[in-house]
Amino acid sequence: MSRVINPDSAGKERTRLTKAILIAIRELAKQPEPNAEARDLAAFIALALQIIAEGIDVSVAAWEKRDYWIKADRFRMEWAWAGHMGEKMKTAVLNEDWGNVAMFSAQIAQKLQKVKVSENHRMGTPWVGAYQQLKQNVISRENSTQ
Repeated sequence: MSRVINPDSAGKERTRLTKAILIAIRELAKQPEPNAEARDLAAFIALALQIIAEGIDVSVAAWEKRDYWIKADRFRMEWAWAGHMGEKMKTAVLNEDWGNVAMFSAQIAQKLQKVKVSENHRMGTPWVGAYQQLKQNVISRENSTQ
């Protein structure tokens, strides 16, 4: 029997999401004032960072199976910011704190400065409806803790 290869690995998803985050930051910077699209963009950034943070352990599992502990720990430390920044961005978006949204967007862009995204990308607009999804996630988490 041959190996089963998953074409949608956590690494590929992380790469796709980092590019989408950068595109969303570019679009957010173009917004003249906070509006529905700006809310969607900021919420998408928060959600994407949370997905990236959740995929880190999946990525390092193979290294840990082979006892590459240092490599796994280094990777975790390299991406530890994603979960923290995702939480901060989520809080800022839900509180409509646009000053912090702008500051966090700049910090995220700084962290992802090595990622290259073509101007002629084919990502589309994955942030459409992200604000509603973020609010739904918050509501569902509140309901599950009660």
